[in-house]
Amino acid sequence: MSMRAIWKGSISFSLVNIPISLFPATRREELKFRLLRRSDLSPVNYRRVAEADGKEVRWEEIVKGYEYEKGRFVVLKDEDFKRADIEATQSVDIVEFVTLEEIDPMFFDRPYYLEPDKRGAKAYALLRESLKRNSKVGIAKVVIKTRQHLAAVKPEGNALVLELMHFAEELVPAHSLQVPGHVEIGQKELSMATELIKQMTGKWKPEKYTDEYRHKLLHLIEQKIESGGKTPTVKEAGRKTPSKVIDIMSLLQQSLQETEKAPKKVKRPAPKQRKHLKKAA
Repeated sequence: MSMRAIWKGSISFSLVNIPISLFPATRREELKFRLLRRSDLSPVNYRRVAEADGKEVRWEEIVKGYEYEKGRFVVLKDEDFKRADIEATQSVDIVEFVTLEEIDPMFFDRPYYLEPDKRGAKAYALLRESLKRNSKVGIAKVVIKTRQHLAAVKPEGNALVLELMHFAEELVPAHSLQVPGHVEIGQKELSMATELIKQMTGKWKPEKYTDEYRHKLLHLIEQKIESGGKTPTVKEAGRKTPSKVIDIMSLLQQSLQETEKAPKKVKRPAPKQRKHLKKAA
């Protein structure tokens, strides 16, 4: 694997210890922009300014404070953070095994690949196959970059994946929203909605979906570079406006008709990018 490990440690459960390395399983290519002065395109830097008098504050004068009431703070010193710190054991400590289907997908956050050390290859394979055979995942706690995470160790093909999870206290309960409870729904409405879902159902192929906004923005940047900074003439995409129609039946009927006559979309290749644009992304 050509990627660079971001963390080295071990998977441990009971008396078993498997040396592993942690690699990102996803990538997010964000376009980075700088703030510039319009007149000469000089980059604009940020200043640390106090709200009370607008004066710039030197780093040595800055402390960390927690706002426990509006406008009232308690200062935390380095020793306070050390007291609350948790031991960085460099270990993925599996505390129990659970059935994957029991876990609400809302808890999952970010996946990482686990690669075994040569010494731990057999134990790694044993854990992977045992998880597959029993349809289980390991629930673990791990410290990465001074922060403790809840995580799941899951088999994925020949690999084990460590997926960071949210703690229950981090999730906002749905009952805090104003969502409808029991609503009387007519059988005809339900049948039409079911038919619409049926017509729009396809095979899950993740490669069909791309970040169209990012590709279009990169294409526009490329055109501006080639034209010396001039904004190219681009036909603006029509924006959908929210419908004011309350009659759900007519909306369903219209959606069904449009779906029936809509041609199948053909996947278009992403525009070629300059090398320097790729690096900046």
